[in-house]
Amino acid sequence: MAVGLLALLDDIAGIVKIAAASLDDIAGQAAKAGVKAAGAVIDDAAVTPNYVQGFKADRELPIVGKIAWGSIKNKLLFLLPAALLLSLFAPWLITPLLMIGGAYLCYEGAEKIFHALMPHEAEHHEASLEPAAIDPQTLEDQKVGGAIKTDFILSAEIMTIILAAIETPDFWTRAAILAVAGIGITFAVYGVVALIVKGDDFGLFLAKNGRTGGGRAIGRGIVVAMPHFMRILSIIGTAAMTWVGGSIVVHGLYEFGLAWPEHIIETAAHWAEATFPAIAGFAGWLATAAVDFVFGILIGALLIPVAGYVIAPAWRAVKGMLPKRATA
Repeated sequence: MAVGLLALLDDIAGIVKIAAASLDDIAGQAAKAGVKAAGAVIDDAAVTPNYVQGFKADRELPIVGKIAWGSIKNKLLFLLPAALLLSLFAPWLITPLLMIGGAYLCYEGAEKIFHALMPHEAEHHEASLEPAAIDPQTLEDQKVGGAIKTDFILSAEIMTIILAAIETPDFWTRAAILAVAGIGITFAVYGVVALIVKGDDFGLFLAKNGRTGGGRAIGRGIVVAMPHFMRILSIIGTAAMTWVGGSIVVHGLYEFGLAWPEHIIETAAHWAEATFPAIAGFAGWLATAAVDFVFGILIGALLIPVAGYVIAPAWRAVKGMLPKRATA
């Protein structure tokens, strides 16, 4: 009996080791896949703080919490099952869907840059209109709903990138990696967002309650710096979104046989590495990102008139044919 008990304990120890190794593999692959989705993640973190602007300070964190919970539901209830079904029954669709998502990122990046350089006349018109009277709770619900819809698009791109980066063929391991990466990214993004939106409050607290002149000066500096930081974050988010979108589209074209854009990027990376050998890795990455950004801008610029003159009118026509209740 003692021998049998020892054998059983040895088997349990072996199972625990296998389980631990599997957990390590899941965590490692989730982290690796999450890094590949960094561009969309940065854009998500850069976009979300805009949804809490204009609200009282005591509502900022609850609003961020609502958006984060909506993001978790987006990823786990809708996108995770869809990604797993896609990997089972139509894996050939992953690259085209990635390219569609990448093209959307390129369009969004180019559109933001276009708006910054040449604001649309429609925006001036909208700015001159009187705002509708909406009670604070309704406005909050609308903002949260809009943020969750935007998150759904970005989360779909993030989950598709993660799915494409997973190397294991096992269904349940893929599911675990997607879930771990999705939850981890959500906590990271909205944790950063929470710190960002409360940064000015923290600075104001220091400026008023700092025990030393230096502490109060730091608080005032944070308050003054936060608007500039938000603008810089928005620029970084736009750039990241555009270069990641360009990279996704270019890599997809390579898989479909159009190799010259990928070759241009590789040539630029090799040139940068040879020119700056002391920082070869960083130089190669920077050159790759720069050329991806250029391709992303070109792709996005081509899509702006398509969205304005083809997709938008077609969507309005479809909405016009739907019952009013469905389009409300």
